[in-house]
Amino acid sequence: MLELDCHLTKDEQVVVSHDGNLRRSTGINVNISDLIYSDLPPYLCKLDVTFEKECSCEGGEDKRIPLLREVFEAFPSTPINIDIKVNNDILIKKVSELVREYKREHLTVWGSANQEIVEKCHRENMEIPLLFCLQRVLLLVGLFYTGLLPFIPLREQFLEIPMPLIIMKLKEPEKISRSQKFVIWLADTLLMRKALFDHLTARGIQVYIWVLNEEEEYKRAFDLGATGVMTDYPTKLKGFLEKRICSCCQNRRCKNVLQVRATSKGFRWQ
Repeated sequence: MLELDCHLTKDEQVVVSHDGNLRRSTGINVNISDLIYSDLPPYLCKLDVTFEKECSCEGGEDKRIPLLREVFEAFPSTPINIDIKVNNDILIKKVSELVREYKREHLTVWGSANQEIVEKCHRENMEIPLLFCLQRVLLLVGLFYTGLLPFIPLREQFLEIPMPLIIMKLKEPEKISRSQKFVIWLADTLLMRKALFDHLTARGIQVYIWVLNEEEEYKRAFDLGATGVMTDYPTKLKGFLEKRICSCCQNRRCKNVLQVRATSKGFRWQ
């Protein structure tokens, strides 16, 4: 599965970019929304890896910011997770039109941390599965700890949350106050619960944890019952999963091969 973010250019082209402002990724302080697509600057040759301290990646020859259409064409059968980054009705409409054009409703999930954006996405195209927004995540946790969750219907089909403890490795230890460490620990304790993940997956809701780049993080996520993880290093994750499968088979604990596949209801591990 690919996880990507979308923005709209001045000439209403849907592009794939995490940042709305291109200073970090291109070195030029300009907003995507202020330029037509042909005027967008190219990516820098080297970019920092956000969730891996003091690491960077180098790109290939093509440094263009891609169109969402191009991604759909390059990966026609790959599930794609789309984060709508700004509250823009035209952007939401155009993303929906592209999903319909390429007949990708069963291979796409969309949403935002912003509840208003998620509501607009749902009204625009109810055939595309939804992500939990931040407000709904908080409600979900509240329902779980009060014991009411089994009795409340949920329209979302995907929960994507960070593993809070990874914040600790991104900052210098001396720069994290005692109160901040407590908040991070509390958030991790409340969110990273196997009982919660098992309940959601039993209801057909898939759980993805981000952004994990180390094997011990992968292991913790899958041991907690996560459907999958988001990573900056897919090759490393693939190697981890292959070793995990082999270990399970040798111990005769698994009956199926672990793989990602697309279904009519979205994405599922089996």
